[in-house]
Amino acid sequence: MFAKRTDLALEARELWQESAEKTSRLSGVKAAKTKLEGYPLTRVEILNEKGAQALGKPPGSYLTLDLTTFWQRKADFFERAVRAVGSQLKELLPSQGPALVVGLGNGAMPPDAVGPLAADSVLVTRHLIAAMPKHFSGFRPVAVQRTGVLGTTGVESAEAVRGLVAEVQPSLVIAIDALASRRVGRVCTTVQLSDTGIIPGSGVGNHRAALNRETLGIPVFAIGIPTVVDAATLAADLLEESGITDIDEEKLRSSQQNLMVTPRDIDAQVRDLAKVVGYGINWALQDLEIEEINALLS
Repeated sequence: MFAKRTDLALEARELWQESAEKTSRLSGVKAAKTKLEGYPLTRVEILNEKGAQALGKPPGSYLTLDLTTFWQRKADFFERAVRAVGSQLKELLPSQGPALVVGLGNGAMPPDAVGPLAADSVLVTRHLIAAMPKHFSGFRPVAVQRTGVLGTTGVESAEAVRGLVAEVQPSLVIAIDALASRRVGRVCTTVQLSDTGIIPGSGVGNHRAALNRETLGIPVFAIGIPTVVDAATLAADLLEESGITDIDEEKLRSSQQNLMVTPRDIDAQVRDLAKVVGYGINWALQDLEIEEINALLS
């Protein structure tokens, strides 16, 4: 069967169900749907190695918020999205300890700029607490790192993060990156959170060294926004929707280089959703309301 590319756990589960021609519960995987702040939320729990093998993802929790109605700009759409992201992230994180927020990706390329742009909206407090502990005693220590990409820095993201973790000694890492979705409808309309770490560049097939507990020695939480769709995956879905099931994978992937599809206004969409992620991180880490975050970042 044609191998469709996705970084979303809920889509990996959908693909398993399609390949198995089943709608029953997959052994080793638990899924539940609900709503949060008006936005649909899907929680996929990979419970063991059997589930991990079926979905191609490590065991852990994967939370996917559907922010499709975010773009309708209804009342309090931004604040509700921030609270939804922040509350789910807060459930995953340890309640105490300094945090290192890592913005992965290339800020000069809009589809890959989710990490750097989100980092711009994160409150950096570690240096303030060290300099004025009495004034900032109510804040959690947070440091931010924008790793850049190997082609412009000559340094692997994992190498840079490992070095900073050794120096700063945070209790946890929050890594933000762009992802690939199976469907165009989920591009820039979903946010995935997980407690399993991340592999930088996996969304565009450029896998680098992983950032997770095994490589860094501390918990790594990942936040991702799908910004691209693999062209071959998109073509396969469109063919299947047209009733064509006999798909020649070799022809679809005949190009030597992968082709990715992204919206024409990707820069504006990434900018808005990256701000939601940055504010959501602040909401999860600091005891602040959105109006207070606005004032501190202005």
